[in-house]
Amino acid sequence: MSRLFMFEKPLGMRDTLPDLWETKNQVRISAEREMKQWGYQFIATPTLEYFETVGSASAILDKQLFKLLDQQGHTLVLRPDMTAPIARVAASKLLKEDLPLRLAYSANVYRSQQREGGRPAEFEQLGVECIGDSTTSADGEVIALMISALKKARLENFQISVGHIDFVRELFVQILGTEERANTLTKFLYEKNYVGYRQHIESLSLSSIDKQRLIDFLKLRGGQEVFQAALDLLENEKGREAIIELKQLWDTMMDYGEEEKLKFDLTLVSHMSYYTGILFEVYAKDVGFPIGNGGRYDLLLEKFGKYTGATGFAIRLDRLIEAIGELENSSPEQCILFSEERRKEAFDLAKSKRADGIKVVLQDIRGVRHIDACTNLYDEVVFLVGKAGKESVK
Repeated sequence: MSRLFMFEKPLGMRDTLPDLWETKNQVRISAEREMKQWGYQFIATPTLEYFETVGSASAILDKQLFKLLDQQGHTLVLRPDMTAPIARVAASKLLKEDLPLRLAYSANVYRSQQREGGRPAEFEQLGVECIGDSTTSADGEVIALMISALKKARLENFQISVGHIDFVRELFVQILGTEERANTLTKFLYEKNYVGYRQHIESLSLSSIDKQRLIDFLKLRGGQEVFQAALDLLENEKGREAIIELKQLWDTMMDYGEEEKLKFDLTLVSHMSYYTGILFEVYAKDVGFPIGNGGRYDLLLEKFGKYTGATGFAIRLDRLIEAIGELENSSPEQCILFSEERRKEAFDLAKSKRADGIKVVLQDIRGVRHIDACTNLYDEVVFLVGKAGKESVK
């Protein structure tokens, strides 16, 4: 290997050092415990999937997929998300006609980066999927669970933006006439390029009234007051069902007592093309990107031969950690420094302390260059050296 790359990592890959790993683990355990309390069962899927199934169903851009060939010449991908693999498993092995499935996961996903730009190519997602329930109660449940899981992970200052992809599509098609023209305008929303959005509208051959409708659409953000404003923009009954579902969701969240965490943003769209209804993003203070997202994807399971509703969410663990900040280590750590003649005594003492739930590091004193390094690193240091009794510092 060239010395130039000896300490380098592939583009977008990162090392996780002990302090960060411990913080991630604490957050992960707290969120996972809450998901289990809500009746969600954890599932694991392979890191490698077939491109023709999961890869093509994932809604992740082809250029972002990590691809490789197996020995039989089949194209494989490193899983780019968890929703498509879980849909595959649910459709093939788990989904019955009697009750919806409630599944959860904690797993790394992989998306290739063309440039560094601080974007990871591998990151961990925590999430749930509620499969087999087409009601807005299911949408409300996964949003309420996400709120509860974030709170259990010790995040308090966050907000959820909620929209409905069917409303955006229907409004744009009504005004622009074709899906293709609607998709072009939708891309500006995904990129949050509102200057480009307005410039594109000015370039279109539309009446001044229709142009104003598209400009007024950008104002559909806030509380329940956006519902009537949204209805006023529609030309006919199409698209009204989306607003009815958002009203039902608001009522559901009021019953959960979590309505203060919600804000409606009817301009919200996603790069995940399989969303079919209510969708949402989670934002936290001082983090410039969503720390999580989710929504309804009723058509995804059709790709695996099942016809049923589904909804869920995914939390980006790295962004959640950024929002939470460093967590205090609640469990103190001790170090026992021992000499050769008192080795067994040190081992027995460490065993006893560990049985009491105390973290203990055993260290032969001959392997330590500077004693001060130990006293500075650990909450308590116990010396078992020579024939004297044990001595503790710190």
